[in-house]
Amino acid sequence: MAKLDANTPQAIQLHDYTPPVFMIDKVDLTFDLDETQTRVTSRLVLHRNPEHADPRAALCLHGRELTLESIKLDGETLAADRYKLDDESLTITAMPDNAILEIVTLIHPETNTSLNGLYRSGANFYSQCEAEGFRKITYYLDRPDVMARFTTTIVADKQKWPILLSNGNKVGEGQLDKNRHWVKWVDPFKKPAYLFALVAGKLVKLSDKYRTMSGREVILEIFVEPADLDKCDHAMTSVKKAMAWDEQRYGLEYDLDTYMIVAVSDFNMGAMENKGLNIFNTKYVLARPDTATDMDFDGIESVIAHEYFHNWTGNRVTCRDWFQLSLKEGLTVFRDQEFSADMGSADVCRIDAVRVLRTHQFAEDAGPMAHPIRPESYIEINNFYTVTVYEKGAEVVRMYQTLLSRDGFRKGMDLYFKRHDGQAVTCDDFRAAMADANEYDLDQFSRWYSQAGTPELTVRGRYDATAQTYTLDIAQRCPATPGQPEKLPFHIPLALGLVGGDGQDLPLQLAQDAAATTGTRVLSIKAVNESFTFINVKEEPVPSLLRNFSAPVKLDFPYSRSQLVHLLAHDSDAFCRWEAGQTLMVQDLQVLIDAAHAGESLVLNDDFVAAMRLVLTNETLDPALVALMLTLPAETYLADQQSEIDPNAIRAGRDAMKLGLARALRNELRTCFTRMQDDSPYQFEAAAVARRSLKNVCLSYLAELDELGLIELAKQQYATANNMTDAQAALAGLVNWQEGNVALDAFAQKWADDALVMDKWFTLQALSHRLGTVTHVKALMQHPAFSITNPNKVRALIGALLHNNLAGFHTADGSGYIFAADTILALDKLNPQVAARLAGCFNRWKKLEPKRRAAMKNALERLAAHADLSRDVYEIVSKNLQ
Repeated sequence: MAKLDANTPQAIQLHDYTPPVFMIDKVDLTFDLDETQTRVTSRLVLHRNPEHADPRAALCLHGRELTLESIKLDGETLAADRYKLDDESLTITAMPDNAILEIVTLIHPETNTSLNGLYRSGANFYSQCEAEGFRKITYYLDRPDVMARFTTTIVADKQKWPILLSNGNKVGEGQLDKNRHWVKWVDPFKKPAYLFALVAGKLVKLSDKYRTMSGREVILEIFVEPADLDKCDHAMTSVKKAMAWDEQRYGLEYDLDTYMIVAVSDFNMGAMENKGLNIFNTKYVLARPDTATDMDFDGIESVIAHEYFHNWTGNRVTCRDWFQLSLKEGLTVFRDQEFSADMGSADVCRIDAVRVLRTHQFAEDAGPMAHPIRPESYIEINNFYTVTVYEKGAEVVRMYQTLLSRDGFRKGMDLYFKRHDGQAVTCDDFRAAMADANEYDLDQFSRWYSQAGTPELTVRGRYDATAQTYTLDIAQRCPATPGQPEKLPFHIPLALGLVGGDGQDLPLQLAQDAAATTGTRVLSIKAVNESFTFINVKEEPVPSLLRNFSAPVKLDFPYSRSQLVHLLAHDSDAFCRWEAGQTLMVQDLQVLIDAAHAGESLVLNDDFVAAMRLVLTNETLDPALVALMLTLPAETYLADQQSEIDPNAIRAGRDAMKLGLARALRNELRTCFTRMQDDSPYQFEAAAVARRSLKNVCLSYLAELDELGLIELAKQQYATANNMTDAQAALAGLVNWQEGNVALDAFAQKWADDALVMDKWFTLQALSHRLGTVTHVKALMQHPAFSITNPNKVRALIGALLHNNLAGFHTADGSGYIFAADTILALDKLNPQVAARLAGCFNRWKKLEPKRRAAMKNALERLAAHADLSRDVYEIVSKNLQ
């Protein structure tokens, strides 16, 4: 690492939090939009905060990349010796306790490639202010615990920007002259600056209405580019579903006259919940059966629900500071997961969520960026929009519901809103509401917020046939993580059942229970070591542990292969049934990976093939669940199971299992593929989605059998597909073969003008198992459809290679690491947030085999030594090298 100096970015610490010196009651903003520069006039009504310790402290406003044109305090121009200006702030001394501050700044949205603050995409203006983008618009107390009422007036050329949008309700509009017009918006609810939004441009809208449970009529509007209007129907349906669900499940009703969504292709995130004016990445709005897959349709429904749900869990009640980010994000991810479960298959949704958590979040917990869901410090807050804060945060919220029941969780939510509506609060406030509403001790549960790492449960079972008892001995530990070598025991809900020889759940009764219960029971694990003895157990059971994945932990239980097959065939809990199959799969994959590393022959286990045959031919199971059971773990997940990563061995072992299963089960796969065919018009509904998912998993196996001519099935499906789900699945089956070149060329020619479809084309090639993927990706960066300034393009092509193509990226010659470092440095000058996301590709470097480890370290050190590295990338690189 380069030597630390005064310019080295410094960490911000949770324990240093202090209340703001001033609060802002009211904000009046006027934007005069122009191509070359935009003038922003702000009028702030402030009062000194009595909760701040120093009654004479100066007012320090955040500001970045701004040109200060004028400043007035209580109507008088402020003398130059009354304030201090630097690159990050405007400080005003000798402030009165109550004041009106008027500031005029100039900004340049057309050169703002960071896509934070106000920026241009095409000819239109868009904003993104979370987490700290508002300071790039005007000088302000840009922190979430400063909540104010905003009035926004936008002035612009009517021909160039006929649509002018901001937060709240539109209260006025008019013409200034023959060219310019204005629109005024008033948001009646207090909000922090990160929820401010502005959009201006030539957009068209899809309109609808929704009547709330109290009888209010809300206008719904989705704004898009004119060419995309026919792709908005599913998004609108999703809005109405989300509004109805939140009323039914939580009694929460929308509170403004209009709910607006705007779609933009240049966007760092998936979407943003700005009050009343949600700004979305086009990826999560635009869908038509011929352009979007089932996964896209599902993602749109989920993300639209997520941002809508933020209206209460994030907007009406927001975060005191950014360390509390999971307060709104973890909670709202949980809410959107529950919504998706109710809209489709609850079992499939749950397993999908667990797959994401294990593949990505468990890896984060085990790496240099490990942090609790409430971090203790950060250098750049954008780096903490992570799977830990979001997905693990959602699991922590889910554990409240597991411990307290759904009714108890609803009681806690009701109390949370009653106490804190209109406030900026902490994770502890949420936990207190849950505890107080249910009179339940959650003090130890607080460790989930402060301790990083994935807890490990070691469970052993003992059956006493004479006493007819079954005892579970349970031990918990959590590995050391950066800055946290020792961990205190967590409060872990362990949901379980006992499965008998006939496959049925046995009655569950502890000695202290008055009667037995049937099905699933939740045990509270609090100590390092605990034992639970079930009585009246008539036969030796097979324990079904961690049902519905009741806690984000790793489980160690010495299941025999016959026990796993028994659970795979009979467990009443879908997650544990899937988990039994995954455990068998991972065990056998490890054998294949070890054999590949040693240069030995790769042979599948016969009883594993037989188990997969039983799954594939079981027509009583949900086809979507069968598809998940047949899906192999990702290479990156397998890498995280290794003490030392050999990417080529992992690729060889995984490919051998897929090819071996395809050969052994080709008749069953072909039969299932045919049985799942459906030529009816495309519908996004659970049964149809399930059929397509299983059909296309079967196709992915059959396409491996080129020597048997079964790749022709992929060619035929691609030629006849009436929807993008089937077309993309067929193309994925072809992409690793020479025959795929013709199809790829035809696909690109057909969809050259559709940016989102071309993203799929980029990703398919970035994930290819062909040799020379790094070279091919570099060539694709010159394609007319690619742009280094568009985050979607970067994620689709470069991100897919660096994060999801293990062997393709980790080339033995180190060319992948050189390419990654070059790209990160180029992007860092344009968009540090996206560059930092790519830099996460180095997080596993210490586990690589020695040659690759040395090459990756060289690339990291090259990044670290680079002058003017952004805070975003510096934090990722420095933590990797510690």
